[in-house]
Amino acid sequence: MNYKRLYIPNSIIFITIVTSKRHNILIKNIELLKFSIKNAHKYYNFEIYAICVMKDHVHLLIKPNNIKEYSKIILLIKRTFSKKIDINTIVDYKQSDSNIKRKERDIWQRRFWEHTIRNEEDLYRHIDYIHYNPMKHYQITPRDWKYSTFNNFVKNGYYDNNWCNFEDKYKITDLNYE
Repeated sequence: MNYKRLYIPNSIIFITIVTSKRHNILIKNIELLKFSIKNAHKYYNFEIYAICVMKDHVHLLIKPNNIKEYSKIILLIKRTFSKKIDINTIVDYKQSDSNIKRKERDIWQRRFWEHTIRNEEDLYRHIDYIHYNPMKHYQITPRDWKYSTFNNFVKNGYYDNNWCNFEDKYKITDLNYE
């Protein structure tokens, strides 16, 4: 199946990448994920606007210098991470016949989800969704989740430190980009 990606110059792209079989490997290997992202920066020019790393998936808002390279950026992040991870640390890791045939390590789902940001309101909704994720999945307030850009947004005055407390979560539960 051929996927068609939208390439509008100077766009910001919301991306979700998910581990294969939803293995909980990302927080345990956070330094490797950071290394993989830094490695992609060596080859491609892009800015990360917001990020949240969960146990089994990552949400990113990026703006690539060359819009046609965002698929390559994600591919390189996934490839670097996959090559360097110790598969012996993954619980219930097993490659399928298809993975073996394709010489894949089965660390990530093959595809990724993307959305081109349309306007300022769309941008803010996606930033909120990224930072809302710890509350959605783990009932942890964004300020207490150290694997996101939330606290940087607080420092820059975009959020109040108590944004998305347990009472607020019901106001934004309609956000769902997974």
